[in-house]
Amino acid sequence: MQYTEKVMNHFMNPHNVGVIENPDGYGKVGNPSCGDIMEIFLKIDNDIITDVKFRTFGCASAIASSSVSTDLVLGKTVEEALQITNKKVVEALGGLPAVKMHCSVLAEEAIKLAIEDYMAKKENK
Repeated sequence: MQYTEKVMNHFMNPHNVGVIENPDGYGKVGNPSCGDIMEIFLKIDNDIITDVKFRTFGCASAIASSSVSTDLVLGKTVEEALQITNKKVVEALGGLPAVKMHCSVLAEEAIKLAIEDYMAKKENK
């Protein structure tokens, strides 16, 4: 299996790793078939994502997808972040092997869940 240089860079030196205490948005997704678990934590101010962290248990593709997806949403509005698809994650990584495409889908789903969590909290205030 061949990984791109970008995938390897994000795997070896992932961006935005960690946890945000009391996040404005939180999303956790998992894929039982491969065992990958991905958590996304968002800090949002006036509907702009001002900080984002992730914690991922998984393979190189899962970690790289998490890392690059956090780069893609940081500084974006909630609406812009909702437009990020797994295709954009794969493009930002310069491609993923076909058997690892599900990792980019997990990243998209985790971001969407975290934003849904934020929206629900906002409505309840």
